[in-house]
Amino acid sequence: MQFHIETMTCGGCARGVTKAIQTVDATAVVVADPPARRVEVTTTAARDQIVAALTEAGFAPA
Repeated sequence: MQFHIETMTCGGCARGVTKAIQTVDATAVVVADPPARRVEVTTTAARDQIVAALTEAGFAPA
């Protein structure tokens, strides 16, 4: 699944996004592209669980 995260602008943000996603699914594969503000996630978790974790961490998907 893909997400556009407007507030992810640097590597530190990308690490925060990855950490938030991995609180839901520790085995999730996260590929973050800060310049494009895009995240590709391979996970068995439901999309709404990922969105909730990102939002709670301050990285609400657009």
